[in-house]
Amino acid sequence: MAAAVAAPAPSRKTETYTDTKRRDDVRGANIAAARAVADAVRTSLGPRGMDKMIASGDQAQEVIITNDGATILSRMALLQPAARMLAELSRSQDAAAGDGTTTVVVLAGSLLRRAQSLLSAGAHPTAAADALHRLATRAVEILHAMAIPIELSDRESLVKSASTALNSKVVSQYSTLLSPLAVDAALSVVDPAHPDLLDLRDIRIVKKLGGTVDDTELIPGLIFDKKASHAAGGPTRMENAKIAVIQFQISPPKTDIEQSVIVSDYAQMDRILREERNYILGMVKKIKAAGCNVLLIQKSILRDAVTDLSLHYLAKAKILVVKDVERDEMEFITKTLNCLPIANIEHFRTDKFGYADVVEEVSVGEGKVVKITGIKDMGRTATVLVRGSNQLVIDEAERSLHDALCVIRCLVSKRFLIAGGGAPEIEMSMQLAAWAKELRGMESYCIKEFAEALEVIPYTLAENAGLNPISIVTELRNRHARGEKNTGINVRKGQITNILEENVVQPLLVSTSAITLACECVRMILKIDDIVTVR
Repeated sequence: MAAAVAAPAPSRKTETYTDTKRRDDVRGANIAAARAVADAVRTSLGPRGMDKMIASGDQAQEVIITNDGATILSRMALLQPAARMLAELSRSQDAAAGDGTTTVVVLAGSLLRRAQSLLSAGAHPTAAADALHRLATRAVEILHAMAIPIELSDRESLVKSASTALNSKVVSQYSTLLSPLAVDAALSVVDPAHPDLLDLRDIRIVKKLGGTVDDTELIPGLIFDKKASHAAGGPTRMENAKIAVIQFQISPPKTDIEQSVIVSDYAQMDRILREERNYILGMVKKIKAAGCNVLLIQKSILRDAVTDLSLHYLAKAKILVVKDVERDEMEFITKTLNCLPIANIEHFRTDKFGYADVVEEVSVGEGKVVKITGIKDMGRTATVLVRGSNQLVIDEAERSLHDALCVIRCLVSKRFLIAGGGAPEIEMSMQLAAWAKELRGMESYCIKEFAEALEVIPYTLAENAGLNPISIVTELRNRHARGEKNTGINVRKGQITNILEENVVQPLLVSTSAITLACECVRMILKIDDIVTVR
């Protein structure tokens, strides 16, 4: 009888097949969506970048024309989660540095493109993510080595950096006016006790239609985008003003609960009206007795802050009234006037007043504004009146001015300047590529790929300026290899020059923040391998 042949024992070292197709598909979809967002804003990069017209789909049909990356992405209706991450990345850059919002998204898109080719070549997502972390740290060190220290007393350098931020905006032709204005406004609010702190809430931008952007000015005082209340013939100009900011209502009181009181007797009606009149008159007399001649009244949500009757009595008392002052403006107004808000008529005292030389109503464009000048012991605040021929120009001028102020804020907190025009990106790319050769294994390969991704900034600057990007970037690389690390693309002349001599400079914080945030966002996208939908 033949012996039964024993089946071979299964080997313990057999490889098990793991299906990674779903993970690859999710990662690929995320990268594709994020790259699509980056490509959408890429044409807006640089001084020769294109503008975007953003039209809302609702009934209002609001239209915005801008090339500010943060504004474009905040208005985009993005559904894919990874695409929304790039919009939030732009917002983070806006909060951290205020400028470079398009740069950070374009950088992230280029890094994702290189990451996709690494994954296709068999690199593990974790290895690529770890390489990015090391690259970001090294890139920041390279940028610090390139930086030039400055002092806040060096006004010329501050104006140059603000001009660079404005040169890529719609209102770039007005940069010679807006840059010094932004620098003066920012430096006027820096507190000597905290020299490395600049709070942009201390700078108020008031927009007024009419004129051109050339008419934009820094107001040495305070301005209200409303008329003085002279319905009852009250004054519109007051010298040696004693100003009170009040948060109570000069109107008849109401009951605490909503109810109706029906009065059928005429005598009773007369008595109610007489009591109301006496109540208001008593308040006006207290205000007048304290010596107040200008009244700023906060907008009320409970009842009318002032009535026609109270305006009549205030006009008789020769008190200039500005009503409906917004609640969120109160802190700025009281800080500027160096006064205290008064919440109750019983607390109406002279020690809570603000004092100014002149309060007057002046015509600006088609409307009127109330201007307060010559404020005694004025707080560290600034007011900028922005003018423009239409609302789109005014809105874009305000956004551009905000970017210029953010650049000054960066320089106040981190006092270093760096060359612009793609110079730092090319320098980082070359030094990181050289560093990659010293490393070994997969990390070296990943860093070499990501280093090349940084060339997207000079490439895009040249492309948007209508130059030949390949020849420009090649020439730029050659010049940097010779040690000319401040050489960049001069888009105005269409050639490569020493960009520092052309006064194209930007704060170090803008570049370091952009590379750090872009790498962080790309690492996060690479580490996502599935999307779980929760109801």
